[in-house]
Amino acid sequence: MSVRDEHLVVHVSVLRRRIREVRAVRYRERFKRMMRDGEVLSYQGNSDEVGCYVAPRPLSKGNCYFEVTIIDTGVRGMIAVGLVPQYYKLDHQPGWLPHSVAYHADDGKLYNGNTIGQQFGPKCNCGDRIGCGIYLEAFEDRQTTVFFTKNGKEVGMVVVPASPEALYPAVGMHSLGEEVQLDLQVEWGMEKEDGLMIVDSHEDEWGRLHDVRFTGSVLEYMGKGKSIVDVGLAQARLPLNTRCHYYELEITDAGEKCYIALGLARRGYPKNRHPGWSRGSIAYHADDGKLFQGSGVGDAFGPRCFEGDVMVCGIMFPQDYILDSGGECTIRLLPSETDNHETNNVIRL
Repeated sequence: MSVRDEHLVVHVSVLRRRIREVRAVRYRERFKRMMRDGEVLSYQGNSDEVGCYVAPRPLSKGNCYFEVTIIDTGVRGMIAVGLVPQYYKLDHQPGWLPHSVAYHADDGKLYNGNTIGQQFGPKCNCGDRIGCGIYLEAFEDRQTTVFFTKNGKEVGMVVVPASPEALYPAVGMHSLGEEVQLDLQVEWGMEKEDGLMIVDSHEDEWGRLHDVRFTGSVLEYMGKGKSIVDVGLAQARLPLNTRCHYYELEITDAGEKCYIALGLARRGYPKNRHPGWSRGSIAYHADDGKLFQGSGVGDAFGPRCFEGDVMVCGIMFPQDYILDSGGECTIRLLPSETDNHETNNVIRL
């Protein structure tokens, strides 16, 4: 090999390394004055400053929609959901600057590259889901039709003079206590009719499955199990109500240490935390028989559980309990801990 050939090999090697570095930077999420815990984004500013999150990748033909569930509106509920350029300024709400668009929860207005919004849809509160997507036809043109949804129903649309490849999912916040759950993988479709949770027949009854495999009526842990955060999550799509007020599971295999927890947790509960450890949750832990109520320290509660045991969790509704207009219930657990969030059946393995 000649000296020139050696130089060529070195140059190619350096070029490949730089390409990998550029790709790593290109697909990196960006956020400021926010904390991310799994799928949960929390505002970390002082309410005088905007916090903003920008996803690592733009929307695409295979992933043309995302949703944000409001866990807590905080002081003012100034939560914005929309699309922005990749290097959007993180001290501005989505929709305020050119080439960005966003639906704002606090006033229901649409902000389209301007700090002055236009009336667009209803305001959004705790438990509401705000969705944002683009129509696939946009990939054939240099302008994009962006649509927004509330709780799965389309609110409206707007045409943005930018290609889809230049628009990245973004979330903005602007007051203390604001918290949302981000789902960048959700598929856009019509709302399904509500129904009871029948675990024995449909995987769709589970709203979230993380490091858990569902086969028939069996949930199996598929994680690494090497650290305290290597946990599996199975959380039901629907909360308990007066028609379906409890659920149960049988331990068919306790594994090495029987780290199984059964309880209730708010929607958007961190997927790397056992139920009962964080606010908005309560759970009975099989390995030590303790009850955890929004804290990492449990209280003696009942017997330990082993293979073959059946664990049950339910709610004893008062006789005069009335469902809300949507036919679902809002369960209050530990007022100082839950912040009045809806809770869903959850199992940790």
